[in-house]
Amino acid sequence: MVAFSLLVVGGLNWLLFGLLDMNLVMMILGGIPVLEKAVYVLVGLSAIYEVVTHKASCRHCSSGGAVGQGM
Repeated sequence: MVAFSLLVVGGLNWLLFGLLDMNLVMMILGGIPVLEKAVYVLVGLSAIYEVVTHKASCRHCSSGGAVGQGM
């Protein structure tokens, strides 16, 4: 759940950056570079964790279904 939450924060940050040129992480952490970097590292590690564990936790993937089938 923590990894998923960090991915959501990372995704929202990229959305705001792309649309409005706003950095949500910087705004929340007050521009403290060490903390910002830590958040970005945790978001990246969360993405790797989700990729590695996705098949086991995904109902669609664990059933052997292919992308686009069963919708």
